[in-house]
Amino acid sequence: MAKGLAGMHAVSYMTICQWIVDDWAQVSASTAGIKFAEYPSDDNSDNSGISGHIVAAIDINTTANEVYRHNFPETPLWNRTIEGISLDEFNKLHFDMILMSPPCQPFTRVGLHRDIADPRTKSFLYILNLLPRLRHLPRFILLENVKGFEKSSARQYFVEMLRKCGYTYQEVMLSPTSIGIPNSRLRYFLMAKISGGTRLSKIKEHDMSMVPAETESSEAPSLSCPQQPVSSMIRQGKKDGVCVLYKLETANDALKKINQNNDSSVKQIQDFLEPQENLEMEQYLVPSKILMRYALILDIVQPNCRRSICFTKGYGRYVEGTGSVLQSCLETEIETVFKNLDRFSQEEKLQQLQRLKLRYFTPREVANIMGFPESFSFPEEISIKQRYKILGNSLNVLVVSTLLRQLIFNC
Repeated sequence: MAKGLAGMHAVSYMTICQWIVDDWAQVSASTAGIKFAEYPSDDNSDNSGISGHIVAAIDINTTANEVYRHNFPETPLWNRTIEGISLDEFNKLHFDMILMSPPCQPFTRVGLHRDIADPRTKSFLYILNLLPRLRHLPRFILLENVKGFEKSSARQYFVEMLRKCGYTYQEVMLSPTSIGIPNSRLRYFLMAKISGGTRLSKIKEHDMSMVPAETESSEAPSLSCPQQPVSSMIRQGKKDGVCVLYKLETANDALKKINQNNDSSVKQIQDFLEPQENLEMEQYLVPSKILMRYALILDIVQPNCRRSICFTKGYGRYVEGTGSVLQSCLETEIETVFKNLDRFSQEEKLQQLQRLKLRYFTPREVANIMGFPESFSFPEEISIKQRYKILGNSLNVLVVSTLLRQLIFNC
Protein backbone atom coordinates (compact mmCIF):
# COMPACT_ATOMS: atom_id res chain seq x y z
CA MET A 1 0.00 0.00 0.00
CA ALA A 2 1.47 3.30 -1.04
CA LYS A 3 1.84 5.70 1.86
CA GLY A 4 2.63 9.29 2.59
CA LEU A 5 3.02 11.16 5.87
CA ALA A 6 3.01 8.70 8.74
CA GLY A 7 1.66 6.23 6.25
CA MET A 8 -0.91 8.31 4.42
CA HIS A 9 -2.91 6.81 1.62
CA ALA A 10 -1.44 7.37 -1.78
CA VAL A 11 -3.23 9.28 -4.48
CA SER A 12 -6.61 9.96 -3.00
CA TYR A 13 -5.41 11.06 0.40
CA MET A 14 -2.77 13.27 -1.18
CA THR A 15 -5.39 14.79 -3.40
CA ILE A 16 -7.76 15.19 -0.47
CA CYS A 17 -5.97 18.09 1.14
CA GLN A 18 -5.45 19.84 -2.16
CA TRP A 19 -9.14 19.85 -3.01
CA ILE A 20 -10.14 20.57 0.56
CA VAL A 21 -8.42 23.92 0.58
CA ASP A 22 -9.59 24.75 -2.92
CA ASP A 23 -13.21 23.70 -2.38
CA TRP A 24 -14.47 22.50 0.99
CA ALA A 25 -17.18 20.42 -0.62
CA GLN A 26 -14.66 18.26 -2.47
CA VAL A 27 -11.59 16.48 -1.25
CA SER A 28 -9.11 13.72 -1.98
CA ALA A 29 -5.32 12.65 -1.06
CA SER A 30 -2.26 12.59 1.24
CA THR A 31 -0.29 15.55 2.47
CA ALA A 32 2.23 16.55 5.06
CA GLY A 33 0.34 19.63 6.10
CA ILE A 34 -1.95 22.53 5.29
CA LYS A 35 -1.15 26.15 6.06
CA PHE A 36 -4.11 28.45 6.69
CA ALA A 37 -3.91 32.18 6.16
CA GLU A 38 -6.08 32.62 9.24
CA TYR A 39 -7.71 30.31 11.75
CA PRO A 40 -11.49 29.96 11.55
CA SER A 41 -13.41 30.89 14.67
CA ASP A 42 -15.15 28.04 16.50
CA ASP A 43 -18.61 29.42 15.74
CA ASN A 44 -17.95 30.00 12.04
CA SER A 45 -20.63 28.20 10.03
CA ASP A 46 -19.15 28.59 6.58
CA ASN A 47 -15.77 28.49 4.88
CA SER A 48 -15.60 32.10 3.72
CA GLY A 49 -12.82 33.09 6.13
CA ILE A 50 -10.41 30.28 5.25
CA SER A 51 -7.57 30.44 2.80
CA GLY A 52 -5.08 27.60 2.80
CA HIS A 53 -2.47 25.78 0.77
CA ILE A 54 -0.53 22.54 0.89
CA VAL A 55 2.95 23.06 2.28
CA ALA A 56 4.12 19.52 1.48
CA ALA A 57 2.83 16.20 0.20
CA ILE A 58 4.94 13.13 1.01
CA ASP A 59 4.93 9.70 -0.62
CA ILE A 60 7.48 7.14 -1.78
CA ASN A 61 5.21 5.31 -4.21
CA THR A 62 6.28 6.27 -7.73
CA THR A 63 2.88 5.64 -9.32
CA ALA A 64 1.09 7.66 -6.67
CA ASN A 65 3.55 10.49 -7.15
CA GLU A 66 3.04 10.46 -10.92
CA VAL A 67 -0.71 10.81 -10.44
CA TYR A 68 -0.26 13.52 -7.83
CA ARG A 69 2.09 15.60 -9.98
CA HIS A 70 -0.30 15.19 -12.91
CA ASN A 71 -3.14 16.74 -10.88
CA PHE A 72 -1.14 19.21 -8.78
CA PRO A 73 2.07 20.19 -10.58
CA GLU A 74 2.60 23.27 -8.40
CA THR A 75 2.37 21.55 -5.00
CA PRO A 76 5.64 20.58 -3.22
CA LEU A 77 5.90 16.79 -3.39
CA TRP A 78 8.57 15.00 -1.36
CA ASN A 79 9.56 11.55 -2.54
CA ARG A 80 10.97 10.59 0.86
CA THR A 81 10.29 8.42 3.89
CA ILE A 82 8.95 10.12 7.00
CA GLU A 83 11.91 8.98 9.08
CA GLY A 84 14.20 10.80 6.65
CA ILE A 85 12.64 14.17 7.43
CA SER A 86 14.29 16.04 10.29
CA LEU A 87 12.64 18.04 13.05
CA ASP A 88 14.13 21.20 11.56
CA GLU A 89 12.56 20.47 8.17
CA PHE A 90 9.16 19.91 9.76
CA ASN A 91 9.47 23.13 11.74
CA LYS A 92 10.15 25.08 8.57
CA LEU A 93 6.80 23.93 7.12
CA HIS A 94 4.73 25.75 9.77
CA PHE A 95 1.66 23.64 8.99
CA ASP A 96 -1.70 24.14 10.73
CA MET A 97 -3.25 20.77 9.87
CA ILE A 98 -1.88 17.27 9.40
CA LEU A 99 -3.70 14.29 7.84
CA MET A 100 -2.41 10.80 8.40
CA SER A 101 -3.31 7.17 7.81
CA PRO A 102 -0.86 4.56 9.16
CA PRO A 103 -0.46 1.39 7.05
CA CYS A 104 -3.55 -0.68 7.80
CA GLN A 105 -2.05 -4.19 7.73
CA PRO A 106 -0.84 -4.20 11.37
CA PHE A 107 -4.35 -3.33 12.56
CA THR A 108 -6.28 -6.11 10.89
CA ARG A 109 -7.51 -9.08 12.91
CA VAL A 110 -4.34 -10.97 12.05
CA GLY A 111 -1.92 -8.24 13.10
CA LEU A 112 -3.86 -6.78 16.00
CA HIS A 113 -1.65 -8.11 18.80
CA ARG A 114 1.64 -6.99 17.28
CA ASP A 115 0.65 -3.68 15.74
CA ILE A 116 2.98 -1.36 17.63
CA ALA A 117 5.95 -3.65 17.04
CA ASP A 118 5.20 -4.05 13.34
CA PRO A 119 7.87 -2.37 11.13
CA ARG A 120 5.09 -0.74 9.12
CA THR A 121 4.16 1.46 12.08
CA LYS A 122 7.66 2.94 12.20
CA SER A 123 6.76 6.12 10.32
CA PHE A 124 3.63 6.61 12.42
CA LEU A 125 5.55 6.31 15.69
CA TYR A 126 8.27 8.62 14.37
CA ILE A 127 5.84 11.44 13.66
CA LEU A 128 4.06 10.93 16.99
CA ASN A 129 7.34 11.18 18.91
CA LEU A 130 8.22 14.26 16.86
CA LEU A 131 4.91 15.98 17.61
CA PRO A 132 5.66 17.37 21.11
CA ARG A 133 9.03 18.63 19.88
CA LEU A 134 7.58 20.76 17.08
CA ARG A 135 8.06 24.50 17.50
CA HIS A 136 4.56 25.09 16.18
CA LEU A 137 1.96 22.40 16.97
CA PRO A 138 -0.57 21.83 14.19
CA ARG A 139 -3.98 23.05 15.28
CA PHE A 140 -5.85 20.16 13.65
CA ILE A 141 -5.10 16.45 13.13
CA LEU A 142 -7.20 13.90 11.25
CA LEU A 143 -6.27 10.21 11.27
CA GLU A 144 -7.93 7.46 9.24
CA ASN A 145 -7.55 3.70 9.38
CA VAL A 146 -9.37 0.39 9.11
CA LYS A 147 -11.78 -1.00 11.67
CA GLY A 148 -9.53 -2.62 14.26
CA PHE A 149 -7.27 0.38 14.79
CA GLU A 150 -9.54 1.51 17.63
CA LYS A 151 -8.52 -1.59 19.62
CA SER A 152 -4.80 -1.34 18.89
CA SER A 153 -1.92 -0.36 21.12
CA ALA A 154 -0.89 2.17 18.45
CA ARG A 155 -4.19 3.97 18.96
CA GLN A 156 -3.62 4.00 22.72
CA TYR A 157 -0.15 5.45 22.24
CA PHE A 158 -1.56 8.04 19.85
CA VAL A 159 -4.26 9.35 22.21
CA GLU A 160 -1.79 9.46 25.10
CA MET A 161 0.45 11.67 22.97
CA LEU A 162 -2.54 13.87 22.09
CA ARG A 163 -3.28 14.33 25.78
CA LYS A 164 0.34 15.17 26.47
CA CYS A 165 0.29 17.85 23.76
CA GLY A 166 -3.01 19.35 24.89
CA TYR A 167 -5.43 18.17 22.19
CA THR A 168 -9.11 17.32 22.49
CA TYR A 169 -10.23 14.53 20.20
CA GLN A 170 -13.24 12.65 18.91
CA GLU A 171 -13.44 9.22 17.27
CA VAL A 172 -15.99 7.76 14.89
CA MET A 173 -16.62 4.73 12.70
CA LEU A 174 -18.04 5.98 9.42
CA SER A 175 -18.98 4.62 6.01
CA PRO A 176 -19.91 6.54 2.82
CA THR A 177 -23.46 5.16 3.06
CA SER A 178 -23.97 7.44 6.07
CA ILE A 179 -23.71 10.47 3.77
CA GLY A 180 -25.72 9.03 0.88
CA ILE A 181 -22.97 7.32 -1.14
CA PRO A 182 -23.89 3.77 -2.32
CA ASN A 183 -20.68 2.12 -1.14
CA SER A 184 -19.73 0.36 2.08
CA ARG A 185 -16.28 1.37 3.26
CA LEU A 186 -16.35 1.33 7.06
CA ARG A 187 -13.36 3.18 8.49
CA TYR A 188 -12.11 4.54 11.81
CA PHE A 189 -11.43 8.28 12.07
CA LEU A 190 -9.92 10.36 14.86
CA MET A 191 -10.23 14.15 14.80
CA ALA A 192 -8.03 16.16 17.15
CA LYS A 193 -7.99 19.88 17.84
CA ILE A 194 -5.56 21.83 19.99
CA SER A 195 -7.16 22.86 23.27
CA GLY A 196 -7.38 26.45 24.44
CA GLY A 197 -4.85 27.53 27.05
CA THR A 198 -1.75 25.50 27.83
CA ARG A 199 -0.66 22.27 26.18
CA LEU A 200 -1.59 20.31 29.29
CA SER A 201 -5.21 21.46 29.45
CA LYS A 202 -7.64 18.71 30.36
CA ILE A 203 -8.83 16.66 27.40
CA LYS A 204 -12.50 15.96 26.81
CA GLU A 205 -13.88 12.46 26.68
CA HIS A 206 -13.77 11.11 23.15
CA ASP A 207 -17.04 10.35 21.42
CA MET A 208 -17.44 7.38 19.10
CA SER A 209 -21.04 8.27 18.19
CA MET A 210 -20.61 11.85 16.97
CA VAL A 211 -21.42 10.84 13.39
CA PRO A 212 -23.89 8.03 12.58
CA ALA A 213 -21.88 4.84 12.14
CA GLU A 214 -22.64 1.93 9.87
CA THR A 215 -22.49 -1.53 11.35
CA GLU A 216 -19.75 -3.64 9.88
CA SER A 217 -20.94 -5.06 6.60
CA SER A 218 -21.04 -8.81 6.25
CA GLU A 219 -18.30 -10.27 4.13
CA ALA A 220 -19.07 -11.81 0.78
CA PRO A 221 -19.34 -15.61 0.81
CA SER A 222 -15.94 -17.24 0.45
CA LEU A 223 -14.98 -20.28 -1.57
CA SER A 224 -12.62 -21.22 1.26
CA CYS A 225 -15.66 -21.52 3.52
CA PRO A 226 -18.61 -21.86 1.17
CA GLN A 227 -22.25 -21.63 2.13
CA GLN A 228 -24.81 -23.82 0.46
CA PRO A 229 -27.01 -22.24 -2.22
CA VAL A 230 -30.49 -21.53 -0.89
CA SER A 231 -33.49 -22.09 -3.09
CA SER A 232 -36.26 -20.95 -0.75
CA MET A 233 -37.96 -17.56 -0.83
CA ILE A 234 -38.04 -14.76 1.73
CA ARG A 235 -40.35 -11.80 2.22
CA GLN A 236 -39.19 -8.33 1.26
CA GLY A 237 -41.45 -6.54 3.68
CA LYS A 238 -44.02 -5.98 0.94
CA LYS A 239 -47.21 -7.93 0.86
CA ASP A 240 -46.44 -9.57 -2.45
CA GLY A 241 -42.70 -9.03 -2.57
CA VAL A 242 -40.37 -12.01 -2.61
CA CYS A 243 -36.70 -12.56 -3.28
CA VAL A 244 -35.17 -15.76 -4.63
CA LEU A 245 -31.94 -16.68 -2.88
CA TYR A 246 -30.04 -17.93 -5.88
CA LYS A 247 -26.42 -17.50 -4.75
CA LEU A 248 -24.11 -18.35 -1.89
CA GLU A 249 -25.71 -16.04 0.63
CA THR A 250 -27.80 -16.33 3.75
CA ALA A 251 -31.32 -15.03 4.18
CA ASN A 252 -29.91 -12.25 6.40
CA ASP A 253 -27.49 -11.21 3.65
CA ALA A 254 -30.29 -11.03 1.09
CA LEU A 255 -32.55 -9.05 3.42
CA LYS A 256 -29.76 -6.63 4.18
CA LYS A 257 -29.25 -5.96 0.46
CA ILE A 258 -32.99 -5.42 0.00
CA ASN A 259 -33.06 -2.93 2.86
CA GLN A 260 -30.04 -1.10 1.48
CA ASN A 261 -31.62 -0.82 -1.96
CA ASN A 262 -34.81 0.55 -0.40
CA ASP A 263 -32.99 3.32 1.46
CA SER A 264 -33.93 6.45 -0.46
CA SER A 265 -31.43 8.56 1.51
CA VAL A 266 -28.65 6.86 -0.49
CA LYS A 267 -28.07 7.70 -4.14
CA GLN A 268 -28.36 5.11 -6.90
CA ILE A 269 -25.34 3.56 -8.61
CA GLN A 270 -26.43 5.04 -11.95
CA ASP A 271 -25.64 8.54 -10.63
CA PHE A 272 -21.93 7.62 -10.68
CA LEU A 273 -21.65 5.75 -13.99
CA GLU A 274 -19.95 6.94 -17.15
CA PRO A 275 -22.13 7.31 -20.27
CA GLN A 276 -22.27 3.85 -21.78
CA GLU A 277 -21.57 5.15 -25.27
CA ASN A 278 -18.18 6.41 -24.04
CA LEU A 279 -17.06 2.98 -22.82
CA GLU A 280 -15.07 0.31 -24.57
CA MET A 281 -17.25 -2.31 -22.93
CA GLU A 282 -15.24 -5.37 -23.93
CA GLN A 283 -12.21 -4.52 -21.81
CA TYR A 284 -14.35 -4.27 -18.66
CA LEU A 285 -16.47 -7.41 -19.09
CA VAL A 286 -15.84 -10.06 -16.43
CA PRO A 287 -13.73 -12.78 -18.12
CA SER A 288 -15.27 -16.18 -18.85
CA LYS A 289 -12.90 -18.01 -16.49
CA ILE A 290 -13.97 -15.72 -13.63
CA LEU A 291 -17.64 -16.25 -14.44
CA MET A 292 -17.23 -20.02 -14.46
CA ARG A 293 -15.31 -20.23 -11.22
CA TYR A 294 -16.67 -17.39 -9.10
CA ALA A 295 -20.18 -16.58 -10.38
CA LEU A 296 -21.83 -17.63 -7.11
CA ILE A 297 -19.76 -15.25 -4.99
CA LEU A 298 -19.71 -12.18 -7.24
CA ASP A 299 -21.43 -9.20 -5.65
CA ILE A 300 -23.69 -8.13 -8.49
CA VAL A 301 -25.39 -4.72 -8.54
CA GLN A 302 -27.61 -2.96 -11.04
CA PRO A 303 -27.69 0.76 -11.95
CA ASN A 304 -30.75 1.35 -9.74
CA CYS A 305 -29.12 -0.26 -6.69
CA ARG A 306 -28.19 1.86 -3.68
CA ARG A 307 -25.36 -0.35 -2.47
CA SER A 308 -21.97 -1.75 -3.43
CA ILE A 309 -19.15 -3.32 -1.46
CA CYS A 310 -15.78 -1.74 -0.72
CA PHE A 311 -13.43 -1.41 -3.71
CA THR A 312 -9.94 -2.62 -2.80
CA LYS A 313 -6.55 -2.49 -4.51
CA GLY A 314 -7.17 -6.01 -5.84
CA TYR A 315 -10.25 -5.01 -7.84
CA GLY A 316 -10.16 -6.42 -11.35
CA ARG A 317 -7.53 -9.03 -10.39
CA TYR A 318 -9.10 -10.88 -7.46
CA VAL A 319 -12.75 -11.67 -6.75
CA GLU A 320 -13.53 -12.28 -3.10
CA GLY A 321 -14.40 -9.05 -1.31
CA THR A 322 -12.62 -6.71 -3.72
CA GLY A 323 -15.64 -4.81 -5.05
CA SER A 324 -18.99 -5.19 -6.80
CA VAL A 325 -19.59 -5.86 -10.50
CA LEU A 326 -22.31 -4.24 -12.59
CA GLN A 327 -25.06 -6.00 -14.54
CA SER A 328 -25.11 -4.26 -17.93
CA CYS A 329 -27.91 -6.17 -19.60
CA LEU A 330 -31.05 -5.37 -17.64
CA GLU A 331 -33.35 -7.17 -20.06
CA THR A 332 -32.16 -10.43 -18.54
CA GLU A 333 -33.48 -11.21 -15.06
CA ILE A 334 -30.68 -12.29 -12.80
CA GLU A 335 -32.85 -14.90 -11.05
CA THR A 336 -33.55 -16.70 -14.30
CA VAL A 337 -29.83 -17.01 -15.00
CA PHE A 338 -28.87 -18.46 -11.65
CA LYS A 339 -31.92 -20.62 -11.11
CA ASN A 340 -30.98 -24.27 -11.71
CA LEU A 341 -27.57 -23.19 -13.02
CA ASP A 342 -25.96 -26.36 -11.66
CA ARG A 343 -28.06 -28.46 -14.03
CA PHE A 344 -26.44 -27.02 -17.15
CA SER A 345 -23.30 -28.19 -18.91
CA GLN A 346 -20.21 -26.02 -18.58
CA GLU A 347 -20.78 -24.44 -21.97
CA GLU A 348 -24.44 -23.76 -21.17
CA LYS A 349 -23.52 -22.26 -17.81
CA LEU A 350 -21.19 -19.81 -19.48
CA GLN A 351 -23.84 -18.85 -22.03
CA GLN A 352 -26.33 -18.26 -19.24
CA LEU A 353 -23.96 -16.07 -17.24
CA GLN A 354 -22.86 -14.07 -20.26
CA ARG A 355 -26.47 -13.00 -20.82
CA LEU A 356 -26.08 -10.61 -17.88
CA LYS A 357 -23.07 -8.84 -19.42
CA LEU A 358 -21.42 -8.42 -16.05
CA ARG A 359 -18.64 -5.85 -16.07
CA TYR A 360 -16.22 -4.18 -13.72
CA PHE A 361 -16.75 -0.57 -12.75
CA THR A 362 -14.31 1.61 -14.67
CA PRO A 363 -11.59 3.46 -12.72
CA ARG A 364 -13.45 6.72 -13.42
CA GLU A 365 -16.64 5.24 -11.96
CA VAL A 366 -14.82 3.99 -8.86
CA ALA A 367 -13.34 7.48 -8.49
CA ASN A 368 -16.83 8.98 -8.81
CA ILE A 369 -18.20 6.70 -6.09
CA MET A 370 -15.27 7.62 -3.87
CA GLY A 371 -16.03 11.31 -4.24
CA PHE A 372 -13.26 12.45 -6.59
CA PRO A 373 -14.24 15.60 -8.50
CA GLU A 374 -14.49 15.68 -12.28
CA SER A 375 -11.21 17.58 -12.44
CA PHE A 376 -9.30 14.53 -11.16
CA SER A 377 -7.61 12.44 -13.86
CA PHE A 378 -4.91 9.84 -14.38
CA PRO A 379 -1.90 10.26 -16.66
CA GLU A 380 -2.44 8.22 -19.83
CA GLU A 381 0.54 5.97 -19.08
CA ILE A 382 -1.00 4.71 -15.82
CA SER A 383 -2.51 1.28 -16.56
CA ILE A 384 -6.02 0.22 -15.55
CA LYS A 385 -4.53 -2.21 -13.03
CA GLN A 386 -2.49 0.59 -11.44
CA ARG A 387 -5.52 2.87 -11.36
CA TYR A 388 -7.58 0.29 -9.47
CA LYS A 389 -4.72 -0.25 -7.04
CA ILE A 390 -4.30 3.47 -6.35
CA LEU A 391 -8.03 3.95 -5.85
CA GLY A 392 -8.29 0.87 -3.66
CA ASN A 393 -5.62 2.31 -1.36
CA SER A 394 -7.62 5.49 -1.13
CA LEU A 395 -10.58 6.68 0.93
CA ASN A 396 -13.82 8.47 0.27
CA VAL A 397 -13.25 12.13 -0.47
CA LEU A 398 -16.67 13.32 0.68
CA VAL A 399 -16.43 11.46 3.98
CA VAL A 400 -13.16 13.22 4.76
CA SER A 401 -14.62 16.56 3.66
CA THR A 402 -17.54 16.07 6.03
CA LEU A 403 -15.24 15.24 8.93
CA LEU A 404 -12.92 18.15 8.26
CA ARG A 405 -15.79 20.60 8.31
CA GLN A 406 -16.87 19.01 11.58
CA LEU A 407 -13.36 19.29 12.94
CA ILE A 408 -12.79 22.92 11.99
CA PHE A 409 -16.21 24.43 12.62
CA ASN A 410 -17.98 22.28 15.23
CA CYS A 411 -15.51 20.38 17.43
